[in-house]
Amino acid sequence: MSLHLVIGYGAAGAATARLLTEKGHAVRVVTRSGRSAEPGIEHLALDATDSTRLTEAAQGAAAIYGCAAPPLHRWTSQWPPLVSSLCTAAEATGAVLVMLGNLYGYGPVDGPMTEALPLAATGPKGRVRAAGWERARELHEQGRITAVEVRASDFFGPGVTDGGHLAARVVPRLLRGRPVSTLGDPDAPHSWSYLPDVASALAEVAVEERAWGRAWHVPTAPALSVREMAGRLAAQSGTGPVAVRRMPPAVLGALSLFSPLIRELKETRYQFDRPFVVDSSAYEAEFTVRATPVDEQVKATLDWWRERLAATAAAPRRTGRGRA
Repeated sequence: MSLHLVIGYGAAGAATARLLTEKGHAVRVVTRSGRSAEPGIEHLALDATDSTRLTEAAQGAAAIYGCAAPPLHRWTSQWPPLVSSLCTAAEATGAVLVMLGNLYGYGPVDGPMTEALPLAATGPKGRVRAAGWERARELHEQGRITAVEVRASDFFGPGVTDGGHLAARVVPRLLRGRPVSTLGDPDAPHSWSYLPDVASALAEVAVEERAWGRAWHVPTAPALSVREMAGRLAAQSGTGPVAVRRMPPAVLGALSLFSPLIRELKETRYQFDRPFVVDSSAYEAEFTVRATPVDEQVKATLDWWRERLAATAAAPRRTGRGRA
């Protein structure tokens, strides 16, 4: 058994931490606010950009997993200090730095995305994500740290409640038989990264020396459009077909006046206006993790959402009565 340090406890951080405990490891999780302890998981409250405190938390760790993500509208200011702190902690402790990346760094491309593509993003969010990995890679090549990055597309699966176009945007409405909307072309092929596969890939590369020093794509099932995924979800759920509509530009414009997230998505709208397809064959040629079959992804996701919605409906509502 070894100690593993997970930074962030959103969907990816939580899935990774829990998987590591299932593998018999001790897990320490760092978040700003902390949480109550869980079986096999120690939670610490600290700012991960504080390199001194993060290094203290990483003492004795075999690997550090960078799963934290600042709010989208703060990426340009908050990613650089976070990556710097992660690298400092990795260098000071000798822990393998496993970075969870995404596909923004490539920018718009024609054809399937492979790890051999240049990081040629022109938007600020894509550039800052690319720069974070380039810094870690440079330090790896200098022999100062051991680093690897795992790049995922939009998350899908149990535990994904925000930031994913098939999460809160689609599944709850579909389970109620209501129409769903999409930010771009509902028929554009799109790759979806199943959250348990993301966690499995992060855990695998942490202990595979031949993975270190480069980036890898999460094993990903064949691309399916939002309409196709909604159709599979509807068929599996038993609600029957639902309408899938493109959100009108005027509505998006109006929403952007009130939502920082919608405003920030303008830079990456191309991902849903055109094919956005991941090639994960390089990973699959080297390692053991494989993409979960889509039908299994859909069933597990629907089961999780049904349980979540039922718990929410059963929770007592605050009425304000009885208050002093």
